Amino acid sequence: MRPRVPLWWRSHRIGSVEPGFFPYAGFAGNGLVRGSGAGWHVEGEDLSQSLASIANLMRERRLTHVWRDELLAVRNETGEVLGSIERAAVRPLGMPTHAVHLVGVDAQGRHWMQKRAASKPTDPGLWDTLVGGMVPASDTVPQALERETWEEAGLRMEQLHDVQYGGQVVTRRPAGEVPHGYVVEVLDWYRCVLPQGLAPANQDGEVAEFRALSADEVARRLQAGEFTLDAAAILVDAYAADATP
Repeated sequence: MRPRVPLWWRSHRIGSVEPGFFPYAGFAGNGLVRGSGAGWHVEGEDLSQSLASIANLMRERRLTHVWRDELLAVRNETGEVLGSIERAAVRPLGMPTHAVHLVGVDAQGRHWMQKRAASKPTDPGLWDTLVGGMVPASDTVPQALERETWEEAGLRMEQLHDVQYGGQVVTRRPAGEVPHGYVVEVLDWYRCVLPQGLAPANQDGEVAEFRALSADEVARRLQAGEFTLDAAAILVDAYAADATP
C-alpha cells in the first residue's frame, strides 16, 4: 500500500491522500488546497463548496470513479457532519463513507444472497448480502435501508419479519477500482427473515440474480473468495454474533 497523509479542513481530519496526489493532479497554487508538514488542507469557509470545486477538477482530470451526482456526508473523526461531496471523489481523498446492508434468511434458514451485475463499476459478478448500498447525505440509515431494499430486492420493509439491527463493521483497504484511492467504510447491517413464498426481485438492473444458499454453501463461497470484502466482513460478524451465547 502507498503511504498517505491526513487531509484536513480547519482543525478537522476529513480524509487522507497520497503525499503527491494534489501536485500530480495539478492543484498546486490554485487556492483550493495547501500542503504542510501535517498533510494537506482544504481551503475555504464553506467545505461543501470547496469540495465541489475539487471534485469537478478531479473529474476533468479523470481522477474520480463513476460520477453519480450523489452527495455523501463528510465527517470528522468524531462523526460530526461538516459538509458533503460527490460520491465519485471520495476514494482518492480517503474520506470515510457509510453503507447499510441487510442480511436475510428464508423460513428454512437459508441465506438470501445477491450476485452483483457484471456491469457494476465495483466488485462486478461477486456475491453480496441480500441488500447493500451507500447512505447518501440526504438520508438517515433507516431511510437508506428502506430505499435500497426496494431498489435492489423489490421488498418493502413491512413484508419482512424480525427486522433488527445486527451490528457495525469498519473496513479499511486500498481502493482497487480507482487510482490513488483508499476505502474507509462504516457498515451498519441489519438482519431479517423473508416469510414463506416471498422472494427478492431486482428493480434497478444492478443485480444479476438472487439465490438462497445453505450455511455450508455460504461458507464454501466465502473461502473461495466469491463474496465482496464488505459482505464477507458482515457475514463473519453475523456468524460470530449467532455463535455468542
